[in-house]
Amino acid sequence: MTKTNKSTPAAAERILTEEEILKMDDKDYMNPAQMAFFKAKLQALEKELLKNAGETTEHLRETVLVPDPADRATIEEEHALELRTRDRERKLLKKVQQSIVAIDNNDYGWCEETGEPIGIPRLIARPTATLSLEAQQRRELKQKLYGD
Repeated sequence: MTKTNKSTPAAAERILTEEEILKMDDKDYMNPAQMAFFKAKLQALEKELLKNAGETTEHLRETVLVPDPADRATIEEEHALELRTRDRERKLLKKVQQSIVAIDNNDYGWCEETGEPIGIPRLIARPTATLSLEAQQRRELKQKLYGD
């Protein structure tokens, strides 16, 4: 299979469901309906990540001064955990935005390394995937053997 379907819908009539996407034939890979499905999925994820970031900012501004050192330490630990979580989400947000750009450029769904299809099930599970399962496994094995 090669990159053949390069058109995206100007205005998708209706976003298909996961079940409908999974039932499609391999020859329909990354057709306009699938691209619209993944773009909507990624945009919803982007919106959620941005909302979480805003909530964290507000939560950190509402810090209450507590005289008890143990309580203060607990609050600081909770803030540190929240900031680590948001940092992971910030990195995910960047990948989500890159995936949306890839959809707009008709490059979404194809392995960066091999040019082969990443596959619908993998993209549903991880919509920001840029490597096929086999290429990802090779990369992880190489990292394990030789370090990063």
